[in-house]
Amino acid sequence: MQYRNPWMVSGLFSMRFSLPRFLVKFFLGLSLVGVMYACQASTAPQVTPPSTISTKSPPTELPSETTAILNQAGGKVLNPPRGDVRFLVISDLNSAYGSTSYDPEVDKGIKLVPFWQPDMVLCGGDMIAGQSPSLSAERLKEMWEAFDQQVAAPLRRIQIPYGFTIGNHDASSAVTAYGKFLFPRDRAAATEYWQNPAHDPGLQFVDRFEFPFYYTFEFKDIFFLAWDGSSSSIPAEKLAWVEKALASDKAKAAKLRILISHLPLYGVAEGRNQAGDVMDNAEQLRAMLEKYNVHTYISGHHHAYYPAHRGKLQLLHMGILGSGPRPYIEGGQAPRKSLTVIDVKFNSPELTTYTTYDIQTLQVIENQELPRMLVTVNGMILRRDIEAQALSLEERQLCESRLGVEGCHA
Repeated sequence: MQYRNPWMVSGLFSMRFSLPRFLVKFFLGLSLVGVMYACQASTAPQVTPPSTISTKSPPTELPSETTAILNQAGGKVLNPPRGDVRFLVISDLNSAYGSTSYDPEVDKGIKLVPFWQPDMVLCGGDMIAGQSPSLSAERLKEMWEAFDQQVAAPLRRIQIPYGFTIGNHDASSAVTAYGKFLFPRDRAAATEYWQNPAHDPGLQFVDRFEFPFYYTFEFKDIFFLAWDGSSSSIPAEKLAWVEKALASDKAKAAKLRILISHLPLYGVAEGRNQAGDVMDNAEQLRAMLEKYNVHTYISGHHHAYYPAHRGKLQLLHMGILGSGPRPYIEGGQAPRKSLTVIDVKFNSPELTTYTTYDIQTLQVIENQELPRMLVTVNGMILRRDIEAQALSLEERQLCESRLGVEGCHA
C-alpha cells in the first residue's frame, strides 16, 4: 500500500511504524497556527510601551509667590477658557523720570503670569522712564538693567516670548526742526539693550528691519507688526516698509494680523485726547491697515483700558501697570490700573476675546462699566460690543455737535 501523507519524510517513517492519522492532523494544525501567528506579528502596528509615552502636561502647582497673590484676592480670580492662542498684554510700566524702580503693580502682574499661562506677553511700550534731557547714558543703561531684572529676565526664565513696541519714555522718535532726534541717547540705549543677544525676547522674527523700532514676527498663524509709535509721526519711507510687510506672503497667509504701537489712532483719556498724543493722519493709517486686513491695533500711552472699534479695525487701548492711570474723556469713571488677557479663537467670528483685570483687586472689568462711545479729537470710536445702529439719538447728536456728521461714522 502506498502512503500519501505529505508530512511523512522518506526514511524516517515506514508503513510499519507510521503514526496514527489523528496525530498527523494534530501536528498539522499546530504548524498552521504557528504560521498564522508569525504573519500577524510581522504586520501588526507597533505599540509604544507605556514607559516611553510622553505624559507632559501643564504644571499643576503654581509658584508660591503666585499662589500668595491669588490667596490675597480670596482665591476667586477668574481664569477664562483658553483659546487656540493666549496673550497677556501689559503697557506703560514706568514710574517717575529716571526711576530704576517700579510700582508694585508691575511686580504683581509679572508674578501672575504663571496663573494665566500665556503663550506670549505683549507690551504697548514705556518700559522705562526716559525722555528727559538730563538723563545720562549711564543712567539710561541702569534703567534698562532694572527693567531686565524685574520684567524681561523673569519671562525669559519661564520661556515666555515677549513682543513689544517702543514708547516715548523708552526712546522717543520726536525730532527737531532740522530732523534730528530730540532724545538720541534714549534711542541709543534702547538699541543697545535690545540688540544684546543676552536680552533675546524669544520671538520668531520675520523681518528685523530696524529692530527694536520696526520689525515683524509670527506666532502660531498670527502675524505681528511693531512700528515706532513713540511719537505721532511715522516717516514716509517707514510707512512704505509697513505696507510692504503687510502685503508679504507671510502676512497674507496668517489667520490673524495684529499691529502694536505706543500711541493710539484715537484718543481715550483726559489730557491725551489731542494732537501729538494720537497718531497723525489716523484715518489714512486706519484705511491702510484695513486694506491689508489687520484685525487689531494694540496701543498704550493713554493709561486707560478701552476696547473699541472703528470701521473694520479693532482698537485695544491698553491700561497701565506703572504710575499715572487716567480717566476717560467721557463717563466719569475712576481711573484704574489694569492688564488684559487675549484669547484667540480662530473659528469664532470675533477671533479675539478680552478678559481685563483691575490689577489691584484682580476683579474683571466688564464692558458695561465703560463708556458706550468716545467722541475723540479725530473721530468717534465705539466700545467693542456696540454697533453704530445701537446708538441712541442723543448719542448721535452729541457726536455730530462736536465732530459733524462725517466724523461720526464709526
